[in-house]
Amino acid sequence: MTPGQFAAADLGASSGRVVVGRVGPDQLELTDVHRFANNPVRLPTGYHWDILDLYRNVLDGLRKAGPVASIGIDSWAVDYGLLDGDGTLLGNPYHYRDSRTGVVADRVQARIGPAVLYRINGLQQLQFTTMYQLAASQLGAARHLLLIPDLLTYWLTGTMGTEVTNASTTGLLDATLGTWSAPLTEAIGLDPALLAPLRYPGDQAGHLLPEAASHTGLPALTPVTVVASHDTASAVAAVPATQPGFAYISCGTWSLAGLELDAPVLTEASRAANFTNERGVDGTIRYLRNIMGMWLLAESQRTWRAQGRPAQLNVLLAQAAKAEPFTAIIDPDAPEFLPPGDMPSRVAAYCQRTGQPVPDGPGAIVRCILESLALAHRRTLHQAAELAGRDIEVIHLVGGGSQAELLCQLTADATGLPVIAGPAEATATGNILIQARAFGLAGDLPAMRRLVASTQPLRHYRPHGPQAPWLAAARRI
Repeated sequence: MTPGQFAAADLGASSGRVVVGRVGPDQLELTDVHRFANNPVRLPTGYHWDILDLYRNVLDGLRKAGPVASIGIDSWAVDYGLLDGDGTLLGNPYHYRDSRTGVVADRVQARIGPAVLYRINGLQQLQFTTMYQLAASQLGAARHLLLIPDLLTYWLTGTMGTEVTNASTTGLLDATLGTWSAPLTEAIGLDPALLAPLRYPGDQAGHLLPEAASHTGLPALTPVTVVASHDTASAVAAVPATQPGFAYISCGTWSLAGLELDAPVLTEASRAANFTNERGVDGTIRYLRNIMGMWLLAESQRTWRAQGRPAQLNVLLAQAAKAEPFTAIIDPDAPEFLPPGDMPSRVAAYCQRTGQPVPDGPGAIVRCILESLALAHRRTLHQAAELAGRDIEVIHLVGGGSQAELLCQLTADATGLPVIAGPAEATATGNILIQARAFGLAGDLPAMRRLVASTQPLRHYRPHGPQAPWLAAARRI
């Protein structure tokens, strides 16, 4: 065991990484030791995650990490693996973008009632939420259900549990009580015995099993610590806020924009505005809305590469900075943008359908995407503040999107609020700090955030220009 040194396995929807963090008094240093692609696979049965490849990469990364005091795993939300009574995985987990849930959400809501459902789970209406995936599935021989980070933790330690921040994204957790909801499991015909007991950030999941220790070269007694295993929850824990009145945008494949609250907002107005209430660290509530984030840009890059066209991010952002502003505005959350595919053609089709000029070339398309995301950030945060009765003084934009300077400046301009960008690896940072706190090397949530603010590089953006053009652009959606 190496005091003060921790390994975070952070799995995003498009890539993963293993990061080593060193934590001490006034010290927080992160080092990437292994990065890898997360490549889903389309099979005759549907769209699946390659979970064994992800697990192998986690093990390879832990070998590169070397001796650590602890290991923590986080990932994207809602997806899961099913296991039989012997703990054997029953097939590759489905990808949340698989089409099988298309009509299931409406059937479930008709059975429960949208208002009743929201008063219990407090979640934004998204067709891929775990409860809808389960309602669309044949569970057959399944005896256990583990969300993705809990599944990998099980393979490392042999222990089963469901971490609460990620459990809150399933649609099966009572938003007020923080416990599994019997009425909701009954409503979708789910045997509650499939759901593992809840665990909390800072709990100890166990120690490495012999086969995991052998592959990684780590001691068999290396602990695995439960972190905020929903990547957004870990990212929000690492928001470098030093005073109240902040909003956050965790910007990666998705943009998760919202506020940190002490209690859920379960009003009818909140449901109508499609806001979600998810659990955060230390019993906090992440009051937010999912926005289709950098996925739009990443899929555009993938399409251009397949066409043999240049798609380097720095070149595209430079072209976008020079492009004509407000040529066209899209709704990033329009259903046609959810599945993988030719995103530039879908942007063009959306603009044609809504009577707007079609952006001409990659730079103009990227400009359209980023301005549309900035407007979505504006709309979401203004609504969140109104619904929660809060004032926003500053926006913290964390995650990979914080490295896109144009997006950060456009978000400041659109909202009329200052934006503080960074850290880019917020999720791994929060993961590591939660482990460090479990070992007595980090303080409470405000102290963790002060440590991030004092040790990590941050960039500041002030709003420029009048609000009138943004208001006019917002009316196009």
